[in-house]
Amino acid sequence: MSGTKPDILWAPHQVDRFVVCDSELSLYHVESTVNSELKAGSLRLSEDSAATLLSINSDTPYMKCVAWYLNYDPECLLAVGQANGRVVLTSLGQDHNSKFKDLIGKEFVPKHARQCNTLAWNPLDSNWLAAGLDKHRADFSVLIWDICSKYTPDIVPMEKVRLSAGETETTLLVTKPLYELGQNDACLSLCWLPRDQKLLLAGMHRNLAIFDLRNTSQKMFVNTKAVQGVTVDPYFHDRVASFYEGQVAIWDLRKFEKPVLTLTEQPKPLTKVAWCPTRTGLLATLTRDSNIIRLYDMQHTPTPIGDETEPTIIERSVQPCDNYIASFAWHPTSQNRMIVVTPNRTMSDFTVFERISLAWSPITSLMWACGRHLYECAEEENDNSLEKDIATKMRLRALSRYGLDTEQVWRNHILAGNEDPQLKSLWYTLHFMKQYTEDMDQKSPGNKGSLVYAGIKSIVKSSLGMVESSRHNWSGLDKQSDIQNLNEERILALQLCGWIKKGTDVDVGPFLNSLVQEGEWERAAAVALFNLDIRRAIQILNEGASSEKGDLNLNVVAMALSGYTDEKNSLWREMCSTLRLQLNNPYLCVMFAFLTSETGSYDGVLLNRYIEKLTNEMKEAGNLEGILLTGLTKDGVDLMESYVDRTGDVQTASYCMLQGSPLDVLKDERVQYWIENYRNLLDAWRFWHKRAEFDIHRSKLDPSSKPLAQVFVSCNFCGKSISYSCSTVPHQGRGFSQYGVSGSPTKSKVTSCPGCRKPLPRCALCLINMGTPVSSCPGTMQSVPFLHAHVNVCSWIQQEIWYLQRLSSHKMLSSKEKPSSVELSNRCPS
Repeated sequence: MSGTKPDILWAPHQVDRFVVCDSELSLYHVESTVNSELKAGSLRLSEDSAATLLSINSDTPYMKCVAWYLNYDPECLLAVGQANGRVVLTSLGQDHNSKFKDLIGKEFVPKHARQCNTLAWNPLDSNWLAAGLDKHRADFSVLIWDICSKYTPDIVPMEKVRLSAGETETTLLVTKPLYELGQNDACLSLCWLPRDQKLLLAGMHRNLAIFDLRNTSQKMFVNTKAVQGVTVDPYFHDRVASFYEGQVAIWDLRKFEKPVLTLTEQPKPLTKVAWCPTRTGLLATLTRDSNIIRLYDMQHTPTPIGDETEPTIIERSVQPCDNYIASFAWHPTSQNRMIVVTPNRTMSDFTVFERISLAWSPITSLMWACGRHLYECAEEENDNSLEKDIATKMRLRALSRYGLDTEQVWRNHILAGNEDPQLKSLWYTLHFMKQYTEDMDQKSPGNKGSLVYAGIKSIVKSSLGMVESSRHNWSGLDKQSDIQNLNEERILALQLCGWIKKGTDVDVGPFLNSLVQEGEWERAAAVALFNLDIRRAIQILNEGASSEKGDLNLNVVAMALSGYTDEKNSLWREMCSTLRLQLNNPYLCVMFAFLTSETGSYDGVLLNRYIEKLTNEMKEAGNLEGILLTGLTKDGVDLMESYVDRTGDVQTASYCMLQGSPLDVLKDERVQYWIENYRNLLDAWRFWHKRAEFDIHRSKLDPSSKPLAQVFVSCNFCGKSISYSCSTVPHQGRGFSQYGVSGSPTKSKVTSCPGCRKPLPRCALCLINMGTPVSSCPGTMQSVPFLHAHVNVCSWIQQEIWYLQRLSSHKMLSSKEKPSSVELSNRCPS
């Protein structure tokens, strides 16, 4: 365009061609350079593309605007608007099609010469071309031409004229437009509305006007200064953008009184706005003397009807090149791709990358969206990180009904995969706690059952001050000692630790044998010594020293034990008291502490301080084996909190706390938080049935958490619950007999709503009223035979209907072939 900055246009159907127009038209072909070198004469557009010049057209001087023909054929047909108002059809291709050959060089001339500002092809009727001209007091500013117009009485005869003084070719001159609009006004921009062939939107001098070619005498318009660069959103045909100076206005043609959105005013005047043809709601704007293109992403957010709030937009800027940008053009098919041109005709191919949106699915699949593409993160074949993820483990455990086995509680660790020793210890501990609780409740109901779930720490503390001493004989020594008797609480503690079995007899023999088989020689010797069997302790130490994996130093310890004497001032007691602290094994150390302690005083052996220390260590580490010490108490919640912080296993925390915790522990905020998070996880995994099973399991163990009824039979008229009314006080103190409910337990029937006394609907098959009580109403039936009878009757009716339809489909039933009433009654359920 002579004297102005260059413009650029992509071919509407040839996705690898574009044209640059200033003083001449230059056609370029774009090709990829990924796997090839740059050809001679090609222009580098980007790292992956280059442009090759195909042809140049200099036959149309004084260009002011250009529009590319929208149809496939003819190829490379362009309309050029000139400074004198003429519109010339020209071509940049070698089209030998005789059908459209006569179009090349055709001119459309207005009555009065003035500048042509804009051109627009009709997207529905490709032969219609609209031209917007400057103002003339005696002429129209919007002219619509038919490029294939023929000789008709309505058209002035066309005359042959010279294209220029130096040319010999002649062309057709068209002087009569198809439509004339906008008298005594100026048209600065225009565009066709894709929803209708006869609707044209024009930016006039002081208003935006919608012309309907079916009635050219009327138009719909709105006064505004934003009349330049009118363009329609290709994905939302009622949304239009226009600009004035540095401000962009977004219009909704369904509410054309004012802009629905006004974008931020720019410090410099705008030169171009364009909707992205491959991305919905993306508008690009360019200001004068700038190398930045601003992008506005119109977000579709639901708003209440009649709300005046503006739509949400996301604004960002891109810089395709370092120099000032004269113009840009979106690619018609490649997503978010545009080409820009500078005033010195330097071009750049640029792609606007979308913001990446990450999504982490509940089943640990990572996906992200970029434009129209959706990508999924693929795990490596040898990568086992997914199997180690706690969310994956909890999901697989939920499928195996982990935690729901309330009879054989210990089996839950098998449902968890039988891989975690801490889970095994936890569920065996809870299993033993459940067993001993049931035994204690049978002996003394409501007495000490809750003590079992309080843990070893609380049990030992509760036994202090209630222990009596008595004389006991040593096994293997001819002597007696004052030893504290085992009360009921300490026996329970030993049973929970697995030292003795259930029953009244305190027999540690089986426990010692199991320790010896597992190679725990020191622990077995200590347990034997605590039970005053020093000979058995020495034998166990000797067996450990002679075993393959044993320690030879155990013989030395056995030798030291064999010299035991209860004399207070003996050399043996003095040396053992001094050297025992140097032993590394805690069981060996506590054995000599037991032997060297004063009679009746076992503070060095008994466990109060040790249990307290061990409990704190377990709580800090979040070790589930510590539940044996803490029980399901506040200390147990602290331990479980550390475990959840370390592993994220809210599944185990929820089931464990529900097992036997008192109500004050279940009401702890942390416990409720774990339970609700696990329920949300099940919902996120779409394990609706698993979540329902968990809720049922929870309501059994915690009655306070039982949810209210969410489904009930309601009246069509008043909306009140019919089923709920059956189990509560009758309406206004009156009996159900007033509403058709018989008092007989064998003929209970509801015919009307207890709330409004309107009739209740009937079953289409058995004609029984909906809401008839079956088992939930007091004073009526207490079982469900009526419900079974109702189901049987409905099933029998359906079967008979199917039976009769099947017979009639094979042949018409005659009177002899029809089943008799006796046959039907024989098949009817009693």
